[in-house]
Amino acid sequence: MVSRLEAGTAALQAELTGLAPEALDDASLVDGLAALEVAKAACAAAQARLTERLVESRAQAARRLRHEARACADAGDFDGWVLARDRARTLELEPEAPGTLGPRPRAASGGDRDGARSRSARRLTLSRTGLAAEVALARRESPARGSRLATTAVALVRHLPRTLEALSAGVLNERRAEIVVRVTSHLQPSVRSRVDAEVVGAHLDPADAAAGVGGWGDRELERRVRACADRLDAEAAVERCRIAEAERRVTIRPVPDTMALVTALLPVAEAVAVHAALTRAAMSAKALGDERGKGQVMADTLVELVTGQATAVDIPVEVQVVMTDRALLAGDESPAHVPGYGPVPAGWARDLLSRAVHSPSDASRCGGQGGQGDSDGSDGSADAVSPRTAKVWVRRLFTHPRSGTLVAMESTRRLFPEALRRFVVARDGTCRTPWCDAPVAHLDHVVPHANGGATSATNGQGLCVRCNIVKEQPGWRSRVVEPPPVHGDDPPHTVETTTPTGRRYSSTSPPVLPLTDRGEGPSHAQAPRRPAATSQVVVLELYRTVETELAG
Repeated sequence: MVSRLEAGTAALQAELTGLAPEALDDASLVDGLAALEVAKAACAAAQARLTERLVESRAQAARRLRHEARACADAGDFDGWVLARDRARTLELEPEAPGTLGPRPRAASGGDRDGARSRSARRLTLSRTGLAAEVALARRESPARGSRLATTAVALVRHLPRTLEALSAGVLNERRAEIVVRVTSHLQPSVRSRVDAEVVGAHLDPADAAAGVGGWGDRELERRVRACADRLDAEAAVERCRIAEAERRVTIRPVPDTMALVTALLPVAEAVAVHAALTRAAMSAKALGDERGKGQVMADTLVELVTGQATAVDIPVEVQVVMTDRALLAGDESPAHVPGYGPVPAGWARDLLSRAVHSPSDASRCGGQGGQGDSDGSDGSADAVSPRTAKVWVRRLFTHPRSGTLVAMESTRRLFPEALRRFVVARDGTCRTPWCDAPVAHLDHVVPHANGGATSATNGQGLCVRCNIVKEQPGWRSRVVEPPPVHGDDPPHTVETTTPTGRRYSSTSPPVLPLTDRGEGPSHAQAPRRPAATSQVVVLELYRTVETELAG
């Protein structure tokens, strides 16, 4: 079966690669687009079936382990019971409710708006993410996306057969099938299947993809599914609102042009109140002659109210900026890098530094620039200027002149010291798991410290919480590999991860900064070459802290 599937996939790839669009007229081009959309939907349906089968296979193994755990408990073997129970959890996608084929319905803790999960409950949930992580790697998606794809596949195959049929026929695309899954996720399996039949099945016409449910847009489909779900189970609809209120949160996401999007998910009444307050502040400022636009005033007011500062630019925050010494001191325009955000213009970084050093609000409080650290990342001037009062702290790092990766640092301690932690975070940027763009939350020993792994940059990697927990599950292995040199240069830091099914995935650290001194292109033909050793970059840590006067 696998060989047939691989052969068919290879034949399809060859066919699509050999397409010659220039030989087609406009009508044929449009027909080709429509045909490929149907093929994409059919492929998504096939992936859902394969994923559900993988979930069921792991669930069967988990049931065998739970039976083993019960036997250990009856025999008084506590260690055996714990081991079997924990291994079973790592194989499950989600715990199953008795008598059902799907995940246990969610409920808000205590039934109130403060039903937050404990850290142990969250870790227990993350311990069941190994299977989702495998799905994510196979589909080249982030772990969070892989989890959604896995739960979607289970719901489609087990509870939403008409939606799966519509997806297979190309009537619905994968995004709209996910809408049906998401809007019905709070329902019991039997009610979920009724919604599927009444909304999708009753309006499904495989012979005409544009008729019935195939002609609805995203909002129309969601509206109809939600209305049916609320009618069939009004109590679950109310409970869903309570759950949503308990999951209120604030998130941040980088967007282009040195900006970031801070999003607050709030109950509708509170969200309307926040927006109305900001609008009133903006209208009041405009009435007093403020020349800023309404949106600018609202954004600045939000920052001032949240941070408690008099002005939005005087926020107490630390910003790390990685840039070359030439970009900092000699006006070179090589882009800088903000860990966790990405590349930023060198001019913007210099302007940020200038504002931090010459800010009128705290120029009298701070002594200008902090000291310059040593090449090992330690802060050599810590005795001269206190980090509590320094405005700008400069630490030197070194990169390879061609690969752009940072030179290694090492420690004899089990835990990563702060300087080494900052080094690894600056090198990796985001979680090192392939296709995971989550911020670095944990510094991980690739080879565990208990197995002799060193606390070093070579044996360290930045991971998010989810990926670090998955890595510790049985069957997952990681190692640092050394690919052959490229053009005679040392290769960048590379980690190879092996999943329980034996699939291998490699993750390579990106260049810290875009390299512009390779002598490539006419603009660099006459540029002097640096010695083939290391290239210096600096990490600027900008502190805007209010100095506290200590009594006595």
